Amino acid sequence: MIKINVHFHDKMSMKGSAYYLLFFICLSICICSTNAELERLQHPAKSDGSLSFLVIGDWGRRGDYNQSQVAFQMGRIGEKMDIDFVISTGDNFYDDGLKSVDDPAFEESYSKIYTAKSLQKQWYNVLGNHDYRGDVEAQLNPILSKIDAKWLCKRSFIVNAEVAEIFFVDTTPFSLDYFTNPKDHTYDWRGVMPREKYMANVLKDVESALKYSTTKWKIVVGHHTIRTAGGHGDTKELVDLLLPILKANDVDFYINGHDHCLQRISSNESPLQFLTSGGGSKAWQGGYNTNKAGLEFFYDGQGFMSVQLNPKTAEIIYYDVFGQILHKFNVIKHLHVGM
Repeated sequence: MIKINVHFHDKMSMKGSAYYLLFFICLSICICSTNAELERLQHPAKSDGSLSFLVIGDWGRRGDYNQSQVAFQMGRIGEKMDIDFVISTGDNFYDDGLKSVDDPAFEESYSKIYTAKSLQKQWYNVLGNHDYRGDVEAQLNPILSKIDAKWLCKRSFIVNAEVAEIFFVDTTPFSLDYFTNPKDHTYDWRGVMPREKYMANVLKDVESALKYSTTKWKIVVGHHTIRTAGGHGDTKELVDLLLPILKANDVDFYINGHDHCLQRISSNESPLQFLTSGGGSKAWQGGYNTNKAGLEFFYDGQGFMSVQLNPKTAEIIYYDVFGQILHKFNVIKHLHVGM
């Protein structure tokens, strides 16, 4: 808020002050109007108010490392569930993102892999750290949606699906290590610098959107882990900066990739659950922490996750590369029941 104190001494100063007052009013309006808000996309639920979708992460390897097999099972489960859309938790193209909008990897790792009819629904994608190693603007470019209509990738945005709101967060810039210790990698930080301002804006917009959300289910999606038993460990910056916002605003699920596994971690501080779906291709990394607090399920292999929501209940299922159910649990609003 801009506070203006004006003292009038004569008619001329009053007239001049009036111009200054008008200027400051216009300035304050401009400042307020330039406050960025997360782009909000609408995706209707089914006629009965339910919503179903699949979640896959860490996948784009031209079909290798069982990517094609996982895609086949996704198509089978997607048809059975009559899914509404697919969520990708990032690291969409290995090893170094896309080189340009003309990079053949887009079709070789995406369009020609996820060919099942049930998967020709909208895909909502976030960026992972490997995506930032390429031409990051290429994945964000609407031209890709003309090549493959189901593709949609943005940095941070919201999908309003009636029974749920899904808040997608660009988490890669939060990890300081990519800036201070990039090793042999080159990251494309266009649109991100200065980093501190970028992070502050994302956090402000996410917090505001969550605060005023009246949806039944609040789901936040990001590439990086907040809580994990996997090899990457907890992302300190997200624990410090994003987690308090999620807890304060009654978020139900934080869904991520990054660790190439499937896992579920519950919290003893809130109903928030941390769900990892990062088994889209190369997995079996080993070295996970079996004593991680709140660890309910961990699978060090390929697979994906399904989510079924209605206004009162949520059902989450993890599948392996053969389409077999590895873990299943139900959530009733304000009452969590494991299965």
